[in-house]
Amino acid sequence: MMTDHGIGTRQDWLATRFGGYGHAAARLLSLAAAPTFAVMALIAAFGPADMLCAAMQGPFSLQGMVPMYGLMSAFHLAPWLRLVR
Repeated sequence: MMTDHGIGTRQDWLATRFGGYGHAAARLLSLAAAPTFAVMALIAAFGPADMLCAAMQGPFSLQGMVPMYGLMSAFHLAPWLRLVR
């Protein structure tokens, strides 16, 4: 006899993970994304060229890793904006 065990809500799923600390872990990880990408953009822009995988085309070029990391940082600002409001 099979029963239907749905996942339920996101909160129910998180409540069962990490010994009940799943929601706190997810919140901390969401807050860590934007600053991490911002630091990576700074390293890509001003770090030595031997630290990077590819050759730099200039720190403020529209091609390469700097704009990508900047956009990723901007897209992950939502958790920080929720803290402000």
